[in-house]
Amino acid sequence: MKTTPFSPGFLAVLAALALTGCGDKKTAAKPDAAKPAAASAAFTTVDQKVSYGLGFNLGQNLSREKLLQLDRAALAAGIDDGLAGGAPRLPEADLNAAFGTMRQKAAAAAAAEGEKQLAAGKDYLAKNKAKAGVKTTASGLQYEVLKKGTGAKPTMNSTVQVHYHGTLIDGTVFDSSVQRGQPIEFAVTGVIRGWTEALQLMSVGDKWKLTVPSDLAYGPQGRPGIPPNAVLVFEVELLGIK
Repeated sequence: MKTTPFSPGFLAVLAALALTGCGDKKTAAKPDAAKPAAASAAFTTVDQKVSYGLGFNLGQNLSREKLLQLDRAALAAGIDDGLAGGAPRLPEADLNAAFGTMRQKAAAAAAAEGEKQLAAGKDYLAKNKAKAGVKTTASGLQYEVLKKGTGAKPTMNSTVQVHYHGTLIDGTVFDSSVQRGQPIEFAVTGVIRGWTEALQLMSVGDKWKLTVPSDLAYGPQGRPGIPPNAVLVFEVELLGIK
């Protein structure tokens, strides 16, 4: 899964560090299969397992960030100093300035990625609109009927059960109930605008391919795994209405 250059997850890390007074997609090296099993023998208590889990999750999240060239020694020193309850070894002004610089870099990277996605999405929508079988609604939502159902149509007040497979326009999968092997239930109004519109046009048993413009999805904010201004592509099968 791709991440935005400066994801909300990393913003949360920055905020957490700042609150304690401290203020890529790179892939973490994968240990061989024997190492996790050997190391896990040392983590037997609940406290140890939770501590390891916190460290693993932090490392995994940081490994996905493009902007941060992580210095492991500095990170470990910061964690040790914070746990010890003492003062940071760097002046607060220096730390705040560093975080400010990183935020500026993040804003610039997000803006550049947003412009890139906006241009690519516009081109993709224009080409997709011209394909046989693709229909475009007044809002700009594009859909193609892959399988025709004969059941009822949801309303704004309905809860539905669906299977879906979501990708970016380059084919990167960002979410998929199909891959998880478990359909999902949600309110028709509890999802992105493109889905809310499409679901009310579908009948139970339908399977559609949706091409959702960014303004009907997550817009310039994006979300983890979805860049700002990204056009999203879904295959959605309406299984039932609750």
